[in-house]
Amino acid sequence: MDGASLSPGHGELRKDLARIASWIEPGSRVLDLGCGDGELLAHLRDERQVNGAGVEIDDHSVIACVRRGVNVIQQNLEEGLALFDAGQFDTVVLSQTLQSMRHTEHILREMARVARYGVVSFPNFGYWPHGWAILRGRMPVTGQMPYAWYNTPNIHLCTLRDFESLARQLGLRILERATFNHDREVRLLPGWRSTLALYRFAAG
Repeated sequence: MDGASLSPGHGELRKDLARIASWIEPGSRVLDLGCGDGELLAHLRDERQVNGAGVEIDDHSVIACVRRGVNVIQQNLEEGLALFDAGQFDTVVLSQTLQSMRHTEHILREMARVARYGVVSFPNFGYWPHGWAILRGRMPVTGQMPYAWYNTPNIHLCTLRDFESLARQLGLRILERATFNHDREVRLLPGWRSTLALYRFAAG
């Protein structure tokens, strides 16, 4: 759900989306899962001449994609990517949506099937204030995870190490990682200090 969170300046692409865009080859084929209002795909089309398509379930977001001229399919990601052929895309993106998927392993395997490269981003549950909140007996509520425990769409929270361990189990080779705290990139102690993690991986 590309609409969640790092605030851009006026007319600028969000910092996390800009980093994702920098990982995508000009002229390549891109599938954006949970593409939101199509902001990333429109940018890739206009700035990197990418041939892109999005998958989104929300009615208003689908309409926004259409208004941007973005190719979009309205579908629930939990139903899988069976309508796409193996190797149909060069890169598949899942931005700030992994944590809300019920079948995490399945969607990652499907990403590796339909594209040469995958890009995922998710809230980092290892961010140190989260641990402090739990020590005080409360579930954390932060800017990256603004929901209360009873109404959150986030059902599979993880740390950087958790994701990297799962990637190894699934045979995914991590190529690049970037971590952010709001609109600032974090390089020192990212497992503790970052609120959002981005990974680029290849199958095998």
